[in-house]
Amino acid sequence: MKTTADPVRDYLSAVEREGSALPADRRQELLADLAEHIEVTRAERPEASIGEILAELGDPRTIAATALAEAGNGVAGASAGSGAGAPARRGKVHPLVPLLMLTLSLPFMMVFPDLPGPLFGVVLRVTGAVLLCTSVHWTAVQKTTGVLLTAVLPSAVIATWNLSGAPAGTPSLVANLITLVLLTGVAAWLWRIRRP
Repeated sequence: MKTTADPVRDYLSAVEREGSALPADRRQELLADLAEHIEVTRAERPEASIGEILAELGDPRTIAATALAEAGNGVAGASAGSGAGAPARRGKVHPLVPLLMLTLSLPFMMVFPDLPGPLFGVVLRVTGAVLLCTSVHWTAVQKTTGVLLTAVLPSAVIATWNLSGAPAGTPSLVANLITLVLLTGVAAWLWRIRRP
């Protein structure tokens, strides 16, 4: 009886085995993404056991089935009439769209401080958050982090600033610029970690 001491290697082997119908390059890309995610999660949460991290990722069979469906090779793709040679399924919206909407909502409100500027900025922020949440390019944790840092936190800071009765001027400009740097940084991070 064979015993193994590396649950990560076993997990990735299971994903590779279950995803054997994937094209070799896509399968290797999936394995590299999973390995990177595991490594990053272990570094960010050293208190979490490897079992918890692997459980959060999900069942290898489900991951492989999802990748197969996205590649058009799965049962879902075949029943829809797309054969094995079909192009990979992509998100309906380019991943840059929600990031731009979330980032540009604040400058739009700053450039056009009178109506409809703030209203349009809020619509951009809400739409960007919804598109980010429904995108196939990020994990649930990444989406939640992105929405919290690009939509919820700036909105809370702006609402608090407005309700405090603080005067407009240099302090509000500095706060807006710091918020803009935060939005741009989070959008760049989300762009860098997006899935194809």
